[in-house]
Amino acid sequence: MLDIVGLLQTEKDAFTRSERALTEIVLNDVESVLKMSIVDLAAQAEVSPPTVTRFCRRLGCDSYADFKVRLAQSRFVGQRYFAPAAGPSSVPEIAQGVINGIQSIIYETFDSLDFKAVERAAESLVKSSFVLSFGSGGASSMMAGEIETRLFRLGLKVASTDDHQLQLMRVAAAPAGTVIVAFSLSGNNAQLAKTLAVAGEYGITRIVATRSGSMVSDKADILLPVNWHENSDILRPTPGRYAFLATVDVLSQTVATRLGPSAISTMRRIKHQLVVNRDGDDAQPLGD
Repeated sequence: MLDIVGLLQTEKDAFTRSERALTEIVLNDVESVLKMSIVDLAAQAEVSPPTVTRFCRRLGCDSYADFKVRLAQSRFVGQRYFAPAAGPSSVPEIAQGVINGIQSIIYETFDSLDFKAVERAAESLVKSSFVLSFGSGGASSMMAGEIETRLFRLGLKVASTDDHQLQLMRVAAAPAGTVIVAFSLSGNNAQLAKTLAVAGEYGITRIVATRSGSMVSDKADILLPVNWHENSDILRPTPGRYAFLATVDVLSQTVATRLGPSAISTMRRIKHQLVVNRDGDDAQPLGD
């Protein structure tokens, strides 16, 4: 679906004087324009109604009515993207906002962590024959790779992928005893939800870290709810990925603790190779 607001913002410098006048009116007050007739908008921009019609067609709309429908759809992105609030600009201010946000999200994660769900998830992973780790997009795919990194060094057989088609194929080919760990920051990943539904048909245990009450959470056998308040500052990266990282680390250490000697044995072999071939001592992190 055409993003009218985005198109106006990126193309306005290439418009004629009349088109720029119309663009400014639209971008300055979308809600008012949605209530205007073509005659009202033309009068405010000091152009003729046919000029408004040509403007709409240049934007890929069939008519002024079609333009207003698409404009209404574009506004759902949110007012904060039309006129972002002023945020910090100096490096110390930016750093303080970022670090404070990370600290807050970590404490919120602890307060809302479902300890019983973590225990059940760890038990399932300890008993698994194979682990599939799924995520897509930015932070969710990073989490899929992160849990793979955490679990293989404990001696578990694990593979991650962020490709939706490959996720579906891996589910279909999964051996008995497979457990899935899936991540979705938004919880609105329809393709992941579909793959998890198929996994359920095969009887695969599904551990899902995502927002509560989302389409992806509905497909979980064991839900690790990760909920947080998003930034009001649209320029600041989401702190949500730190909530997921904390959840992954809690789950990973719980698995390691439950595995006990077998995990320690695997970790020691990895550390031996790192000491001999890279570090010279065992003071460094385990392969990070």
